[in-house]
Amino acid sequence: MMLDNVYYTFDYLVQEMENIYKNDPSMESLWDVFLFHSGFHVILFHNIAHFFWIRKLRYMAKFISKISRLVTGTEIHPKVKIGKNLLIDHGYGVVIGESVTIGDNCTIFQGVTLGGKSKVKGVKRHPTLRDNVMIGAGAKVIGPIVIGNNVKIGCNTVVLENVPDNITVVGVPGKPLKNSVVKV
Repeated sequence: MMLDNVYYTFDYLVQEMENIYKNDPSMESLWDVFLFHSGFHVILFHNIAHFFWIRKLRYMAKFISKISRLVTGTEIHPKVKIGKNLLIDHGYGVVIGESVTIGDNCTIFQGVTLGGKSKVKGVKRHPTLRDNVMIGAGAKVIGPIVIGNNVKIGCNTVVLENVPDNITVVGVPGKPLKNSVVKV
């Protein structure tokens, strides 16, 4: 049983490294990803912190999360649920709040905030990203909203409302571009 978990974890991390290598043109090899890509390091730290979080070792989880923030400049709450193939590119300044859920194959650039809108404990306060979401540098996605599949959010956009599938959103506040249906 324990050995199965080790194999699963190793396969998962190799898959994450391959995704980063494939989608970040600055990476020259898997070793390059492993040694120098801060987005990979964030995923690695987060998985360790999340492991402790779901086992109710909350102080250890938060401690690992804070070390990750110091090392990578990216803050992800240990409770956050992340799907496969997350690419955090130039992740400095990224903040991902406690009740965020991130689907598969998402990309987040530097300075993005996935933040809360309420101070009430025990309720969903942060966004949910479905699959294949791309969020441009400096964008803010705030509140318990849902960002649909295949959505692109432009740089410095502020999103405060749900976004349906296959749309590109830009501006403050974020609005769909005319004829912005994303081709999948």
